Amino acid sequence: MPHVAIVTDSTAYLPQPAMQRHGITAVPLTVVLGDQALEEGTEISSRALAEALQKRRSVTTSRPAPAVLADTYRRIADTGADTIVSLHLSSEFSGTYDAAVLAAREAPVPVRVVDTGMVAMALGFCALAAAEVAERGGTAEEAVAAAEKRAADTSTYFYVDTLDYLRRGGRIGAAQALLGSAFAVKPLLQLDGGRIELLEKVRTASRAVARLEEIVAEQAGSGAVDIAVHHLAAPERAALLAERLRERVPGLAELHLSEVGAVIGAHTGPGLLGAVVSPR
Repeated sequence: MPHVAIVTDSTAYLPQPAMQRHGITAVPLTVVLGDQALEEGTEISSRALAEALQKRRSVTTSRPAPAVLADTYRRIADTGADTIVSLHLSSEFSGTYDAAVLAAREAPVPVRVVDTGMVAMALGFCALAAAEVAERGGTAEEAVAAAEKRAADTSTYFYVDTLDYLRRGGRIGAAQALLGSAFAVKPLLQLDGGRIELLEKVRTASRAVARLEEIVAEQAGSGAVDIAVHHLAAPERAALLAERLRERVPGLAELHLSEVGAVIGAHTGPGLLGAVVSPR
């Protein structure tokens, strides 16, 4: 059977044990803090990022260089992989997909590059689905199909204390950002078509978190489902949401609770609370 290797990027926020167990490789994106370029996951922590944002320091992000991805593909090919499936965050957020396409042209083995339209564990669940197919001896096409199906079935919702970070980073339109700030409302957002869209406007933070719980529980339904709860500098809020979802979702298979990394955090700001709903 062909050996299909799975690559993703650091914004999948997959737990390290899961990556090791399934042989998934994550290529880091870069966070630029002042004049320092730091790799997500190894050179800058979520806490350091949150502190920098709270001090209003300049923070930007950038894609991996095509050369970094090309080197990753070569190293994987050297281990005996016949084909690589490279799954990445939405091209609406980052040039990582484009960099992977460029790098794939230089790879010594075929590389299937996929824009999942996802981010965070929505992307992570896609990588896990592809890896499970590869482990069963499936082809690259079957692994891609599994990832794309998982992406199509997955929903992502999140709350932020302010839309300013998303506006500054160009991840949400100025009109939508103004809609939130002008009326002093708390925004609930969703990932739709690979883009961030305003879902609902709620008057208080506590009501927004309660409404997020309701939306996630309704979306999860009663079938088998995996859920991820993400946060940035809001561990108590995230732990409470995770606890409530364990009580409310009868078909819950796995629940992942984690702080997002610096790349996503740079665009959402401290106080982020998100949930990914991914039916099996």
